[in-house]
Amino acid sequence: MKKDQVPDEILIKQVILGETSSYREIVERYQKQIYGIGMRFFKNYEDSCDFVQEVFIRAYNNLKTFKGSAPFKHWLTRIAYNFGINQIQGTKPESDVSCCVVPARESSPEESHLTEEVRVLLRDAIDGLPERYRLSVDLYFFMGLTYKEINEITGVPVNTIKSDVLRAKQILRDSLKGTIAEDYHEI
Repeated sequence: MKKDQVPDEILIKQVILGETSSYREIVERYQKQIYGIGMRFFKNYEDSCDFVQEVFIRAYNNLKTFKGSAPFKHWLTRIAYNFGINQIQGTKPESDVSCCVVPARESSPEESHLTEEVRVLLRDAIDGLPERYRLSVDLYFFMGLTYKEINEITGVPVNTIKSDVLRAKQILRDSLKGTIAEDYHEI
């Protein structure tokens, strides 16, 4: 069986039993995802790389606490999420919405300017959301997690997460009403 076909749980057991080289495969499988989470929190390459290293060190040091009741990916994401929240506590991270607005074709300078203006309006609106709504929006839309995955990471009930996302969308609609972003459907 190839290393990339070995389930996470078996690799973890190997690491716990002393075959620490198996941890390299875990790092290779999840470093891009953890880096993406780091970028959501820190918005720069260096801090995100440091974040990735620290998350994998923390995970390695706590492997014996992994129970296997949820997928390893969720356990690792929870470590990353908690570490990121602790690192930025007291500062409000900006939401990066640049990934949301993708021009479908070559755009004119005027269209490019309008797209950037919409990005700024949306970013400001998201940053103005109450913390719990902003967190749900970040995890659901920008990190691409399902409601169940968000529940496993944050401990917030699934129905509460769904409500928070719906309320956040309504708040965003209201705050963007009367702006050029109101009818911008590429977002």
